[in-house]
Amino acid sequence: MAHLHRAGMSPSKIDLLDAWVPTQPWFEGPPRSEGADDEGLRSVAAFRFDDPAGEVGVETIIVATADGVQLQVPLTYRDAPLAGAEAHLVGTTEHSVLGTRWVYDGTADPVWAAALATAVLTGGTQAEAWFEVDGERQVREPNSTVVGSGSPGTPVPDVDRLTVDQVEGRTVVTGAAVRIVVARVLGRHDAGALASTGGRTGDHGVEVLTGTWTGHDQPETLAVVLTA
Repeated sequence: MAHLHRAGMSPSKIDLLDAWVPTQPWFEGPPRSEGADDEGLRSVAAFRFDDPAGEVGVETIIVATADGVQLQVPLTYRDAPLAGAEAHLVGTTEHSVLGTRWVYDGTADPVWAAALATAVLTGGTQAEAWFEVDGERQVREPNSTVVGSGSPGTPVPDVDRLTVDQVEGRTVVTGAAVRIVVARVLGRHDAGALASTGGRTGDHGVEVLTGTWTGHDQPETLAVVLTA
């Protein structure tokens, strides 16, 4: 379960993304006019996975550009810099409860990669998000649902020593024993196309994360996990 706080963030998540996402090679959207506040990104939906250690926030935000292109942006939130990940820092923000948070492109963070691989390979779903209200848990109604195609009990390989490559609207994350391919531009790539991007043909060793969200009821391929 993901424990959320009723707190403010400065800058906000969408402000961080509005500055960072357009600089990425997978970004698709119209150029923003100077001073045009209504041409920025819009948050569409979000889902979280749990960090078993309870230290790193793991969230994926789906945003839409001014012309309606939907983009998938995995993020991690840390209380200290992630060593060796300077090139993947989205920015820092001040959280009114937790203090300074370092926000990273999740695809470069081993905690995100392990959480996603676990959900996909074991048939898991997003974490249930909750607030504490007067000492009791209050579950937040989700605006998205994701599910992995794998089976409960499936062993999950160690996910470490990551390399990250960008391929035409997709991000390829390669670890020692697993490869993850993430659809950045949504609605363009089915599971076969993502697997092919990761160097795999056929269905063997391919598991899929699909999702639906408010206003998008047709299951969408979000990522594939490739194992030996």
